[in-house]
Amino acid sequence: MSAKKSTVFVALFSGINVGGNRIVKMAELKAFFESLGFADVATYVQSGNVVFRANNGDAAALSKEIEAAFEKKWGFNSRMMVRDAGWLERLVKNNPYPEIAGDPTKLHAYALDREPTQEEAQRLADKCTGPERFDIKDDVLYLHAPDGLGKSVFANLIPRTLKVPGTARNWRSVLALLEMAGKAGA
Repeated sequence: MSAKKSTVFVALFSGINVGGNRIVKMAELKAFFESLGFADVATYVQSGNVVFRANNGDAAALSKEIEAAFEKKWGFNSRMMVRDAGWLERLVKNNPYPEIAGDPTKLHAYALDREPTQEEAQRLADKCTGPERFDIKDDVLYLHAPDGLGKSVFANLIPRTLKVPGTARNWRSVLALLEMAGKAGA
């Protein structure tokens, strides 16, 4: 009898529990994932981060399945990205700003729906005129915002300038999710 190896994933929700809108309690989100048949489900902070284990190794199919079930349960669509633990490991390993990693409120990673084109990345680079700097590696945008994300004018320009759907996490959240994924994979 051979058991199929399951994969550890992270689901990154966008636009829930922001400004008192689209409230989803993390205990309810955890129970929701468990009701879909996922194992080792754990959530991190209120912004919609879920680590879970699934037998289906296709992140894109899982994204669609979870988004549809989420909308049916809560009555609104929340864009989300599902990535496997290996993607999260690469995200941390490929950090172009290791000197900033010790100050996690100034370093952010955006999980993007896809890798931006050269033209899209250039359009964003043309808008980067403040103290911020960014780098794009595959489907991750790394942002160093020396004054913090809340005070960054450039950070607010990223979604509508880049026009590639994504969701941002500060470096503390990235590292916490990586640690949680490691525990789920143990």
